[in-house]
Amino acid sequence: MLSLIFQNPFIFLAYLFTILFALTIHEFSHAFSAYLAGDQTAKEYGRLTFNPFAHVDILGLMMLFIAGFGWGKPVPINPDNFKKPRRDVLLVSLAGPMSNIIAGVILIFILKFISLNFNLSSANLLIIFLFFLVIINFSLGIFNLIPIPPLDGSKILFSILPDRFIKFKYTFSQYGPWLLLSFIIFDNFLNLGIFNHLFNSFLSFISNIID
Repeated sequence: MLSLIFQNPFIFLAYLFTILFALTIHEFSHAFSAYLAGDQTAKEYGRLTFNPFAHVDILGLMMLFIAGFGWGKPVPINPDNFKKPRRDVLLVSLAGPMSNIIAGVILIFILKFISLNFNLSSANLLIIFLFFLVIINFSLGIFNLIPIPPLDGSKILFSILPDRFIKFKYTFSQYGPWLLLSFIIFDNFLNLGIFNHLFNSFLSFISNIID
């Protein structure tokens, strides 16, 4: 995607905007759900905003360009402020990925409506932009549901596991990021297509439901 800066800057800008949109929706949803659950931490740190620059993580943004999936800046939360910590951590962790998946579904409807009612080719910038929005939102949402730290899926897993697994949670939290990075490297450089298969299967499932 980085090569598009010189080859087709308009498509590059469309792709960049879709990334910022998806990241903002994702991280704002974490912050807003934490706020609704009684925790003011994200608001105090300026994360209860639709300003994309408050949510961008440089490494996560680079991974979205290089690998097609990534992450935003983690939203700070304090579970001690939650009324029911285990339940609320689960809901706050789910809020980010689900917001992207819901946005992706809505955008598929919009894309199909425009395609059916307007004579626009697949090379049209609006169609490309909407297509990017669908792909990035689904990719970000599904990728973050993977139960490996530091992704949201690991927080969902930890909130479900009973307290006797605390040693596993601590060890997995330490080594999970390296495990995730290894998966990404092997998947890309060995061309295994594990993540692509996961994303494509989910997209096909959603498309079949909508059709």
